[in-house]
Amino acid sequence: MSLVPKERREGGPALKSESSGFRRTWGRIERNWGLYVLLLPAAILLLLFSYKPMYGVLIAFKDYSPALGIMGSPWAGMKYFEKFFHSYQFNITIKNTLIISLYSIVTFPIPIVLALMVNQMRASRFKRFFQTVTYMPHFISTVVMVGLMLILLSPGSGLIGSIYRLFGAEAPNIMGSAGMFSSVYVWSDVWQHAGWDSIIYIAALSAVDPSLYEAATVDGASRWQKIRYIDIPMLIPTAVTLFILRMGGLLGVGFEKVYLMQNNLNISSSEVISTYVYKIGLLSSQYSFSSAINLFNTLINFVLLILVNQISKKLSSNSLW
Repeated sequence: MSLVPKERREGGPALKSESSGFRRTWGRIERNWGLYVLLLPAAILLLLFSYKPMYGVLIAFKDYSPALGIMGSPWAGMKYFEKFFHSYQFNITIKNTLIISLYSIVTFPIPIVLALMVNQMRASRFKRFFQTVTYMPHFISTVVMVGLMLILLSPGSGLIGSIYRLFGAEAPNIMGSAGMFSSVYVWSDVWQHAGWDSIIYIAALSAVDPSLYEAATVDGASRWQKIRYIDIPMLIPTAVTLFILRMGGLLGVGFEKVYLMQNNLNISSSEVISTYVYKIGLLSSQYSFSSAINLFNTLINFVLLILVNQISKKLSSNSLW
C-alpha cells in the first residue's frame, strides 16, 4: 500500500497547487533577476562572515587546542560555562555590564527630544547649523574621543583641573574614579551619538502630513499640544523598534571605548564582559573559556530580544515580527 496521498499520486489539487506556487516564485525571480544579482554579493558576504564563523561556537564545548583543531579537540561539555558561573569575575562583569547598559537605556529618549527640538525650529539657517554641530561628534573615532576625554578631564592639565584651580580647589581624578566611570562613559556617548541617532526620528517626523498641523492650528492647538498629539504618536513605532533592538544588546557593551578608558584605579567598575573576554581569550589564550563566556552573553541577549519583542507585541501593535 502506497503511503503517498492519492491526490499526489494522481496529480491532484495539492500537487497542482505546489507546482503553480513554484512557477509563480520562479516567474518573479525571472522578472527581477537583476535585483537578485545585485543581492548576491551581499548574501555571499553574509554567509561567509556571519554564518560560517558560527561553526567556531563548538570551541565553547571543547578543550580547544590550535594544534588539534576544532574537530580534533576533545569534548569538554559544560565545563567552561560552569567555570565562569563559579568564578570571582562572574558577579563583577555581569554587574558592571548591566549598570552601564541600563544607564544607557535611561538616556534612550534624548535623541527623540533632540528630533522634536529640531522639528520645531523655524529659522532654516540656525536649524542647519544646530544639526551639523550635533552630528559632527559622531564622526570622531573612539580612540580620539577617549584621548579628548583624558585631556579635558585631567586633574593636572585639563580643563576641569584649570577650572578647579581658579577657585583654589583640588580637581578630582574623574577618569580614575570607579564611581564616575559609568557616568563618564554614558554621557560622553550621548554627546557623541545623540545627534546622529536623532536622524531617524527627524525622518519619521518629516513624513507627517502638513494638513494635520494646519487642522490643529485651526482648532487652536498650542505648540506643545501639536507635539503631544501629532509628533509623539508618529515617533512611537520607530522608537519601539529601536528600543527592542537596544534591549537585544543589553549585555553587549562596546569593547573599544571601555577598554581605552580602563585603568588600575577604575577597573572595579570598568571590567565588563567584552573586556574580560578579550583578556581571557587573546591575552591569556584561554580560547574555550572566552568562547563560552561570549556564547553565554549572546544567548542572554537573544532571549531578551525575544522577550521584549513579545511584550511589545502584546502591549501594542509594534514589534519586529
